[in-house]
Amino acid sequence: MNSDRMKGNWKELKGNVQQKWGKLTDDDLDVIDGKRTELVGKIQQKYGKSREEAEKEVDEHFR
Repeated sequence: MNSDRMKGNWKELKGNVQQKWGKLTDDDLDVIDGKRTELVGKIQQKYGKSREEAEKEVDEHFR
């Protein structure tokens, strides 16, 4: 899913994202606001993953 589509559907996707990455808080999701790079960064920060790992997870989740 590209960043524009993700941002446009963010309100619908937030719950799904929080189920997958439960360490992300509502505040985190508000900051992310549908931006793929922000989501990848927060996953890195909260889960201690490399950028490549986080990007792969995000890409696989939104396929």
